Amino acid sequence: MADDIRDTEISMDATDLYREESFTDRKIGTIQHLQPITAAGEPDASRTPVFVGQTQILTPAGALPLTFEIEAETFEDAIAGFGDAAKQALAGTMQRLEEMRRDAASSIIVPGSGAAPGGIPGAGAPPGGGLKMP
Repeated sequence: MADDIRDTEISMDATDLYREESFTDRKIGTIQHLQPITAAGEPDASRTPVFVGQTQILTPAGALPLTFEIEAETFEDAIAGFGDAAKQALAGTMQRLEEMRRDAASSIIVPGSGAAPGGIPGAGAPPGGGLKMP
C-alpha cells in the first residue's frame, strides 16, 4: 500500500487555480469567493468566479455542516442567494440521509456476524453481544 502512495502523482492543475477569500456575518454562515487566477497569480477573466456557502443546521443529533455552491455572478448576488442555496443543500442532504436510512433498514443482518447495515463490523452489535445463536 505504501508503494501505491509513492507511485501516485500529486500535482496541482495550473489551469484551474483560484484565489480564495472568506466572508462571514458571524451569525448564519460563510461565503467563500473563489476568484479564478492564472499560474502567474493574475486574475483570469476568461473564467467566472465561484461562490461557496457554508453553514450549520442544528439537529437532535448535533450540528450538521452544509457546504454548497451558490449560483451567482457577483458577490452581492451570492449574499442574496445564500438562503435559497442553503435550503436546497439541506433538502438534498435530508434526501440522501433518508435513502441511506432506507438502505440500512432493508439490509439483511445475519445474527452473530457483528456487522451493521453497510458492512461496518461491530457497529451494529448492541452492547453485550446482542442476539446469539446456539
